[in-house]
Amino acid sequence: MSTHVRHSRRKTQIGFVSSKMGDKSVKVTVPYKTPHPLYHKVINRKTVLHVHDEKNETKVGDKIEVMETRPISRLKRWRVIRVVEAAVGAALAISEKDVAEAVPTKTTKVTAKSTAAKA
Repeated sequence: MSTHVRHSRRKTQIGFVSSKMGDKSVKVTVPYKTPHPLYHKVINRKTVLHVHDEKNETKVGDKIEVMETRPISRLKRWRVIRVVEAAVGAALAISEKDVAEAVPTKTTKVTAKSTAAKA
């Protein structure tokens, strides 16, 4: 008995989710390095892919594997296969208020000195 193994001829790439565009859509950045044609210095390049995420399982910063597929919309020609590595701490959103409290400003320094002088 022979077992027939079907090999997919579709391209696969591994990249990072750079933004969530809407429902079931993400942008994936695929970085690569290439030598400069004249100077032979290694240049960092990137390709941005519009990817279909059927289950909405990815978030910004995740490392995912994508596969080439039929056209799903005007720009989407790729779909998510799996999440290779989940982003650490991406679920925690930082607001402007949190940043303002953490960064000392001229007014916060004055109020801290004045309260210490009053005490």
